[in-house]
Parts: sequence; structure tokens; C-alpha cells
Amino acid sequence: MKLYVKFDFNIICKKVLEDKLTKYNLKYRILSFGEVEILENIDKEIFKQLTEELNEYGIDIIENQKTALVQKIKDTIVEMVFKEDTPNVKSSVYLAEKLNHSYGYLSNLFSDVTYTSIENYIIIQKIEYTKQLIANNKLSLTEIAFKLNYSSVAHLSTQFKNVTGITPSAFQRIITKRREIANKK
Repeated sequence: MKLYVKFDFNIICKKVLEDKLTKYNLKYRILSFGEVEILENIDKEIFKQLTEELNEYGIDIIENQKTALVQKIKDTIVEMVFKEDTPNVKSSVYLAEKLNHSYGYLSNLFSDVTYTSIENYIIIQKIEYTKQLIANNKLSLTEIAFKLNYSSVAHLSTQFKNVTGITPSAFQRIITKRREIANKK
């Protein structure tokens, strides 16, 4: 039996954080994406154990402010792209308003720390979401292009091929073939 699941990374991450922080009886407040305020001092050993347990879920504690802001940029991009109703605003405006910094500052910081551009990261996230939407088989490529604010299906297809090496149509055929093979078993 195969299960197809939909999940929200932010909800999952928040739940894991709450569970782990509660496990150690820590008083805390979740402020925003990737920001938790611990309202008391943490014993070094507990901090080490908490860090190790969070790492098992791919959650890293970041102590450097620049790295933390870059993570916030990434989280905000993922939120922006994967939202059910993707905001119809320029990503530069969305990021600047959401993170309370000028887009120029965010862009330069992101490039300095990650060695890639915000625009490239957005494209990669859009293509990941496109792959999920194609795999779910609920939307046409035209609908996906519209949902992700592409000017045309051709523009989406070009970026998809640049990132994955294949066209969205070829990806659809691969998914369909895999389902057919799985259903025969």
C-alpha cells in the first residue's frame, strides 16, 4: 500500500522544537521562523543534549547572527513559495517587508554566506514545489505556472529543465510510469 502525504515543514519543525524544549522543562517562546527565545539559563550539558536531539531532525542551533538571518531568509522563501495561495508580490518586496531589512542588504548577505543568489534559491524552491505539484497530479502545468507567478509555462519549463536537466513533461511521464509499475506489483 502506498500513502501520499502532504506536510508543512514549518508545522513539523515547530512541533519537534516544542516537544524537545518541553522534554527538558525549558521555559521558552517561539518568536517567528527559526527564532526561539529561551527564558532561562540552560545548563551546558542540557544544551548539548538538546542540540544533538534537534540535529537528528535536521534542525541546527545557529549562534552567529548573520547565519541566523540567512536561515530566516531561506525559511521565508520556503514559506512564500510553498504557501497554498502564493503571494502575488515581487519576492524582493516580500522578503524586505517580512524580515525588516532592505532587499539589497538581504541579497548581499545571502550571497556572501551561501555563495549563491536569493533569486537562484527561489528558483530551486519553486522547482521543488513544481515537482511536488506534478507528482500530486492535481494541477496542469499551466495552473502550476500561474500558481507560482511564472509569466508563462515556457518560462517555468525552461527553469525546470535548467535545474533538473529534464522538462516538466518528461518528469510527468516518469512519475506516471513509476505509478504504473507500482500498481502492477
